[in-house]
Amino acid sequence: MSDLPVPRPAGPAPACSCGADGRFGPTHALILLVAVLGLGSGLFLTGTQPSSIFTLLGGLGAIGAATLTAAGGGRRLVTVLIEAAVRSSAGR
Repeated sequence: MSDLPVPRPAGPAPACSCGADGRFGPTHALILLVAVLGLGSGLFLTGTQPSSIFTLLGGLGAIGAATLTAAGGGRRLVTVLIEAAVRSSAGR
């Protein structure tokens, strides 16, 4: 091994290498789909009840959708949904 310095770019490093514009794309969706299918299949093969698997995967999907909505600029949509939930629970 040598002790030669590794050249680095002159500008700042990009914040995310998620793609050209840094957004959630089809490749990310495919990776998540394969991960969810693999997790569900693995749990089924270990003998977990299907209702428990569906509950777990549904919860993971809801968390992921909320995260993407909040991070993707859908803050107004989240605000409207939260207001509707609060008003319906308050009986208005």
